[in-house]
Amino acid sequence: MKNKVYSVIILLSAVFVCQSAHAQDNIIGSPLHKLILAQSAITQLYVEDVNDSVVVENAIKGMLEKLDPHSSYTPAKEVKALTEPLEGNFEGIGIQYNILDDTLIVVQPVSGGPSEKVGIQAGDRVITVDDSIIAGKHLSTDDVKHLLRGPKGSKVRLGVMRQGVKGIHEFTVTRDKIPVFSIDAKYMVDATVGYIRINNFGATTHAEFVNAVKELQAQGMRDLIVDLQSNGGGYLQAAVEISNEFLSRGDMIVFTEGRAAPRREFRANGEGILREGKLVVLTDSYTASASEIVAGAVQDNDRGIIIGRRTFGKGLVQRPIELPDGALIRLTTAHYYSPSGRCIQRPYEKGNRQQYDREMLTRLNSGELTNPDSIHFADSLRYITLKNHRTVYGGGGIMPDVYVPLDTTAITPLYRELLAKSCVTQTCIKYVEKNRKSLLKQYKTFDSFRDNYSIGQDVISLLLQHADKSKVEYNDSTLAAARPMLDIQLKALIARDLWDMSQYYQISNINNAIYEQAVATIKENDYYDKLSK
Repeated sequence: MKNKVYSVIILLSAVFVCQSAHAQDNIIGSPLHKLILAQSAITQLYVEDVNDSVVVENAIKGMLEKLDPHSSYTPAKEVKALTEPLEGNFEGIGIQYNILDDTLIVVQPVSGGPSEKVGIQAGDRVITVDDSIIAGKHLSTDDVKHLLRGPKGSKVRLGVMRQGVKGIHEFTVTRDKIPVFSIDAKYMVDATVGYIRINNFGATTHAEFVNAVKELQAQGMRDLIVDLQSNGGGYLQAAVEISNEFLSRGDMIVFTEGRAAPRREFRANGEGILREGKLVVLTDSYTASASEIVAGAVQDNDRGIIIGRRTFGKGLVQRPIELPDGALIRLTTAHYYSPSGRCIQRPYEKGNRQQYDREMLTRLNSGELTNPDSIHFADSLRYITLKNHRTVYGGGGIMPDVYVPLDTTAITPLYRELLAKSCVTQTCIKYVEKNRKSLLKQYKTFDSFRDNYSIGQDVISLLLQHADKSKVEYNDSTLAAARPMLDIQLKALIARDLWDMSQYYQISNINNAIYEQAVATIKENDYYDKLSK
């Protein structure tokens, strides 16, 4: 017990008093001493047995919950899942999959990955893993990850059923590093305008972005739309590297500053590959953190036009502190500031996470998401851009230059329910599974599919079967109102399963008002006039 107490003393001293010898000498009588005594009393005297680790974890969580909304504690067993999307890879077999009728179906094998190398194809049903039958076992996504992921070089045997082929065929897959991509989509909007969608800012984002840009430039791209809608952020360095591609030498990208963290500035080196040409950045209410750094750098340096809605307003810098058992504290140590000096973080009340989490509902109820006339800024929040001296506003998040209201009428209650109960996804999986060969035979290219394919009654009938199974209520009127959104989403998902995510967004963006406004703006003759107003 004594060793455990000493461990807590050393750990908390290191984290919260910066390993100060003077502070450690004066623990007795301090708040830290009070915490240690409480933990010791609970462990030794409580009426029932307690788990020391749980007691300490709860204490840490309690301390952090009373701070800002983004300081957090992650147990050791959850750290890998938290960081994996940003690290750029994991070790596994390399498939995209869905679970349909309690059966794992391969949506697409990762190109060049271990599953594709042994011959696993889109549409395959995985029935067994090693000697265990997994079909019909009600497996969760976490269960599937546990079965399929493993150390690089390890092997797993998959029993696969394939449409048109009798029996179960066994494939032995050697696990390897599987890339996790930050770029969801890249394509040419027209002969000169490119589009790139970034889903997060991770370890490989910058390299992926540069490769995407060069690929589009080879196709004639001169101007670019960067889509950061619903991008929750990630690594600061990745955001700085992306911003650097747009800006001139010496331009400020972002600076950070905190009570115990001196001001730190990040500036462009002038070697970016996108310093010329028109630039539009798309944002919405879920564009956060590192995404807001990029949007703020582009806007404050008058490099491009921000289109959409006010961003989330997450401008707190977290320092990761790894604990001896592998758990992780993410402690807020500074604020992000845009180049004009705006603090990106929106206001919050310490310890009131519930109010903070209701922000989007508050924006909707106030009219901010649907009516630009509802948005008002105090003069104290007025800032000036660095090149053209335009007025921008602080107060949390990045307010776009061109506001696009949220159309709440397009997404009907029936559409939302069909999505929420996975009816749309399940319909596409079954439809593509049955019709993959005939679709690819009829539409030999994506362009042909995009221009000529439309959702037929066979797809809708299948959708309604899933709706009935999921007890979704509908009638002719509600179905007709939902059809415009349903048709686009169904077509986009079918394109994704036949090709990839770039093709998905080429179709789904048709119904995205922010995207449509961006395409119109980047083609307008007065594009540069907007940057000087």
